[in-house]
Amino acid sequence: MPPLAHDDIKAATDRIAGRVRPVAVVPTGPGETAEGRVPPGRQVFLALEFMQHTGSFKARGAQNFLQAHRDAGTLPDVGVTIASGGNAGLACAWAARQQGVPATVFLPANAPAVKVARLRSYGAEVRLVGTEYAEAQAACAEFAAATGALASHAYDHPLIAAGAGTLLEEIRARVPGLDTVVVAVGGGGLYAGVATAARHHGIRTVPVEPLHCRALGAAVEAGRPVDVTVDSVAADSLGARRATALALHAARQDGARPLTVPDDGIVRARQELWDHHRLAVEHAAATAYAAVLPSPDTGESLVEGERIAVVLCGANTDPGDLTGQSRTS
Repeated sequence: MPPLAHDDIKAATDRIAGRVRPVAVVPTGPGETAEGRVPPGRQVFLALEFMQHTGSFKARGAQNFLQAHRDAGTLPDVGVTIASGGNAGLACAWAARQQGVPATVFLPANAPAVKVARLRSYGAEVRLVGTEYAEAQAACAEFAAATGALASHAYDHPLIAAGAGTLLEEIRARVPGLDTVVVAVGGGGLYAGVATAARHHGIRTVPVEPLHCRALGAAVEAGRPVDVTVDSVAADSLGARRATALALHAARQDGARPLTVPDDGIVRARQELWDHHRLAVEHAAATAYAAVLPSPDTGESLVEGERIAVVLCGANTDPGDLTGQSRTS
């Protein structure tokens, strides 16, 4: 598989124009003092990509993937199939419905109920298999081979990654002088796309992983994609057992070493976004935000005075556990 190029991002931008919601970007701004807040001297902007169709950035890649196959005449009438922790399946089902073809989505049996319900609302056939993404992926591959359905992927495909990379072009247009963009990493589709677009414009990309879902970090250390254990509060979105070659190539190009945040830091960051910004996001989005909060693991990697955009990538979550714990009235 050839590495992703900026021309791939440009083609995706043209292909999905008018088919996705442009991202809103807002400054964090000054506010009341609270433990864990963004340190003074950091200009932090929040890219509200959780407001995208289907509730996550995945709509971009799914739209690019299916439209490219439609344009090429390779979108079969039997439809498309995908394995997912939830968000990629939602995006695939949404895009398939727009294209008028069926979608069959394989999920781990422990996928959040809110995601399963939304998948069915898009008309997808949902099949629950195993307890990890890798098991759902194996079942999906068998289904595609047996039926002739077009096999999509949650993150490991150039069209999926290129679609995700269109997000950076929009963020850059909204934040003049942007220095750094911070993204959460699971399998690495978002990171590969954003980093490819960012590098073209001289912008740094900082990948962030849960401490116990280190697929990209392990690949960087090993020099190749390797399997890792998956155990995190954010595993439903970031629980890929192995990072993609596209993501590893992007990290090598940038000399990037992913930051890691522990689960308690992710939970605090998610609560922070609710308490001080009234943003209800999933743990994957909070993983990126945790990197800009004070932490002995991440604090030295972001430079004072930088203009930093944090991608809040998804919000397919149950907000009940936020409102129940809120520290503000």
